[in-house]
Amino acid sequence: MGLTAIEKVLARVCGKTQVIPGEIVYPNPDYIMIHDVLVRETKIQLDQVHIKKLAHPEKVMMFSDHDVIYGSQRAAERGKYNRQAAKEWGVTNFYDAGKGGHGHIFPMEQGIILPGMFYFDNDTHATNAGAVGAFGIRVGGEISRVLGTGTTWLTVPKTIRIDLQGHVNPGVLGRDIGFFIARSIKNGSIKADFDYRIIEFSGDLDQFSFGDRVALCSSPTELRAAGVFIPPSERILKYCQAHHQSPFTPIFSDPDAQYESTHTIHLEEIEPQIALPGNLSNSVDISESLNIPVQHAFIGSCGSGTYEDLLLAAAVLKDKKIHPEVRLFIVPGSEASTRRMLREGLMEIFYDSGAMILPAGCGPCNDAVVGPIAPGENSISTATNNNRGRFGANDAKLYLGSPLSVAASAVCGKISDPRTLAINQELLHQIESAYV
Repeated sequence: MGLTAIEKVLARVCGKTQVIPGEIVYPNPDYIMIHDVLVRETKIQLDQVHIKKLAHPEKVMMFSDHDVIYGSQRAAERGKYNRQAAKEWGVTNFYDAGKGGHGHIFPMEQGIILPGMFYFDNDTHATNAGAVGAFGIRVGGEISRVLGTGTTWLTVPKTIRIDLQGHVNPGVLGRDIGFFIARSIKNGSIKADFDYRIIEFSGDLDQFSFGDRVALCSSPTELRAAGVFIPPSERILKYCQAHHQSPFTPIFSDPDAQYESTHTIHLEEIEPQIALPGNLSNSVDISESLNIPVQHAFIGSCGSGTYEDLLLAAAVLKDKKIHPEVRLFIVPGSEASTRRMLREGLMEIFYDSGAMILPAGCGPCNDAVVGPIAPGENSISTATNNNRGRFGANDAKLYLGSPLSVAASAVCGKISDPRTLAINQELLHQIESAYV
């Protein structure tokens, strides 16, 4: 019996020839990730049991991506605490505010997270690793156990395969496909439970760029998936080979691998999607949500914060102005992308349009510690989810869309179909060389 790609990854880091779903294993991770919000709590737990030295500090990556701009005294004190913790723990891979960006984006951009790798993470959006054919899994508060001992137990997840057939329509991005899948589960056209499952994509995947793959890996997180895997294309492998910081071996599923279930999505059936307030599974075709007024917009997050996403937004915004009643926040996923925006002219496009640019990181998606929304307002964004109160006011209505849809809506002052606006084709063509 063959193995899925993620079963192969887990077998490697467990020193086994194979693992099976339901088996309890203790993986030896390639990396261990923890972000700024959980460092203090984790260190206190370890101090209480007299663990002052981490099992493998060389494997640990610490990120300051949630609180990049200290909007309160508490945030500033937490940042100071984290810097001291990194010193005491001997963590040299510490990416403080302004030093890296979003922890679920820039490690792949910089060739740190590579195909075939496995890591523990305190955060659910470790699923992003599937964009390059790696596997990250959330352990939440158990990250203290991983830091102290080097590992923790996990149950090998079952795998569901989603076969993407055909070619995407113009104006449809990976984010739209993710919303469509969530919608299909809710309405029963896909009969599957993603809870603690690996979602493996197959089919006509070569058409998907790095940014699309990151977006495809983001949506299943909100459906409680344990991980996502997209077989790396030649284009992805070429990028990783050009930027890798350590050796890597890509892993693929066997032809006779066993899946809990397999489902087919016909891509030609999908038009741009809008997730209505409450959950991304409340998605509808954009034609069903046109003309809803918006006052707040945000492009970024670990779901849509790659440089490709910024190019898409700029292609809509070039030579246009943000609607006077809308404030639009642009949040790059990495400091490298911020520098590229300046170098390649996107910064000027965004500022000329009236958008505001925030430092690389989570931005408003971190419970609106920056860029909150007022009571009674509507927002459209590329945030990871749109649960009530995420951007501040509990009565605000939060809509989700792709970078194209959000940019178009910010220009029009209402939810708008990006296919009806003039889009700069030169910038769209640059997407092909955004990650080479």
